[in-house]
Amino acid sequence: MNRTARVASAMVVLLALACLVVPWFARQDPLAIGDVLSRRLLPPFSRDDSGALHLLGTDRFGRDLFVRMMLAGRISLAVGIAGSLVAAALGTLVGAVAAWRGGWVDRLLMGAADVLLSIPRLVLLLVCAALWQPGLTTVVAVLIATGWMGVARMIRAEVQGVTSQAYVQSAVALGVRPWRVLWRHALPNALGPAIVAMTLGVGNAILLESGLSFLGLGIQPPRPSWGNMIAGGRDLIVTAPWVAIAPGLALIATVLAATLIGDSLRDRLAGERGALRRDIADRV
Repeated sequence: MNRTARVASAMVVLLALACLVVPWFARQDPLAIGDVLSRRLLPPFSRDDSGALHLLGTDRFGRDLFVRMMLAGRISLAVGIAGSLVAAALGTLVGAVAAWRGGWVDRLLMGAADVLLSIPRLVLLLVCAALWQPGLTTVVAVLIATGWMGVARMIRAEVQGVTSQAYVQSAVALGVRPWRVLWRHALPNALGPAIVAMTLGVGNAILLESGLSFLGLGIQPPRPSWGNMIAGGRDLIVTAPWVAIAPGLALIATVLAATLIGDSLRDRLAGERGALRRDIADRV
């Protein structure tokens, strides 16, 4: 892992720790509305009438912006990781079954994936979010339902390549049951691209969740999300820009860090494969 990826990983770890710890030690409930008149739209690094420091200021209801942003980070990170992880697992299962069974099963599963891939993901997200009640469960389910297709096609190609290897053919020749060969030999050696795709998908899932929340189709207030926090501060961009800029910067930093980690894993996987090919060529 290169230096950039290490810095990105440290950033994600620190952000995750802050999202877990900061709301626990908050002096005020980040969801409660208190004295609006005296605490409304306080600028960053200011203190209210009780002497409490507001690191990033307050919003229009007098709530501490930093604490709310960390609480929103819990939701955004959980949605991104859960949505990407389950979508990658589903795509891996579909791709492996399609490659191993072949025939009409392969055509059916890959046909369904191609149909869904032909429709822009944002359109699918908007349609699904409009059909069901907005909320955390709906957002995660929609991200899973619209995120497995690319991983499925990738795993299908990888499993098809692995099945031509000598160790897989030897296991089949020894009479090992086909599904055991798939789960014990073929699939574990084809999971590298799926792990990379899952890592890259975390940032994409966080961005899509924030977009849905910004449009009012995702996480609903008073539960905070980076998307609905940005939406809540867009009309204050001139008078109180920190209300929208702070969660926007947190969103950008998280998505960028996840993308850098995924790029580093992809480069490492490509380097290992290149070294393996050179080693095989030298032996031949």
